[in-house]
Amino acid sequence: MKKLMLAVVMLLSTSAAFAGDSEPLKAILKAKTYAEAQDLIKANLDQLANDAEKAKAYNKLVDLAMEKVSREQGTITSNQMAKQFGQGKEVPYDTLGFNKAIYDAISNAFLCNEYDQKPNEKGKVKPKYESNNATRLYGLRPNLINAGQTAAQHNNQTEALKFFGMYVESAKNPLFNSVDKGKNPDTYLGEVARVAGVYAFQANNMELANKYVDVALQDTAVYKDALNLKLYIMQQGLKTKEDSVQYVNKLKDLYAKNTNNDQIFSTLVTMYGSLKMISEQDKMLNDKLAADPTNALAWALKGQIYMNENKPKEAVDCFKKSVAKDGKNVIVLTYLGFCLNAQAGAINGNKDEQQKLYKESEGFLEQARSLDPNREKANWSYPLYAVYYSLYGAADSRTKEMEALTK
Repeated sequence: MKKLMLAVVMLLSTSAAFAGDSEPLKAILKAKTYAEAQDLIKANLDQLANDAEKAKAYNKLVDLAMEKVSREQGTITSNQMAKQFGQGKEVPYDTLGFNKAIYDAISNAFLCNEYDQKPNEKGKVKPKYESNNATRLYGLRPNLINAGQTAAQHNNQTEALKFFGMYVESAKNPLFNSVDKGKNPDTYLGEVARVAGVYAFQANNMELANKYVDVALQDTAVYKDALNLKLYIMQQGLKTKEDSVQYVNKLKDLYAKNTNNDQIFSTLVTMYGSLKMISEQDKMLNDKLAADPTNALAWALKGQIYMNENKPKEAVDCFKKSVAKDGKNVIVLTYLGFCLNAQAGAINGNKDEQQKLYKESEGFLEQARSLDPNREKANWSYPLYAVYYSLYGAADSRTKEMEALTK
């Protein structure tokens, strides 16, 4: 009896080991088109026998999408030959279908790999599709950029986000872990991630926007623009003091990682001021100046604080120290002229001293004008009009010129 039971167990085990595909999977594998297979998977995914069948089903979608990719690639290659060597004639190809098929192939390969990496009935992970899919799909990724650009040119923001986002997602997906990134450096990732972050922000998907911008921040070539976007995204939705305090804490974390970053430094100083966290603001400025006594940005921010407090003399002292280090900052030059004018306007009974201040202001404001003739960075025309009026009178051609600009 014992031997008989053992034989029955062995028979059952053998039957399970050689069990064929389930009926739902057979139907999926017989599908002739991508759309048909996709509909069958959606309807029968839960009916598939196990993870191995689900991986096989999604790999079928990859195969069908790749059939479309291969057909269009063949046409593209033939067109290139025709153009370069005069062999045959160029024929149109399905650009949108090609782009969609690449997206579908990659996205379904990700799903296939998720199930392919799960333990089998013996508790072991033996992926069947990972290597082949990684090999045939990784080189197609740059086409996602082209697809995103095409969508952007047609003002289709949803499609642009879809393709740019997939390029970023695929950069870190486990499917491509086996690809030697050292031999195949991804030089486009940072910029594409930044652009994807912009589209995600425009779509009001803040989770995706932050995710993509964080990828872009890892690329030194686009770090500055990516950080500007990151800070802008972080500023959105600040409706309460608690929101602003949380934002400040995030800024502090960013600044702790990069104390030499001017963008984070100036934003944090400004936020301290708006929250009336004066001691924190003073400490941050003083620490910066203790470490770098000629820091142009710190002196400019300190000057702006005094200017907003209606202390033009103290503001002038700070702005001059900033200009001494960086004489090409149009905003600081304009602020300096404005504060010198304020000092002059406060003088009574000493015209010589007053005119001396206006003359000094004239030099700084004309420097701002030469650096920014179209007033794209700062509106230097109003304080310069006040200088010309005070020094040369209303009838002077310089005064009239500035008066026209202020209207």
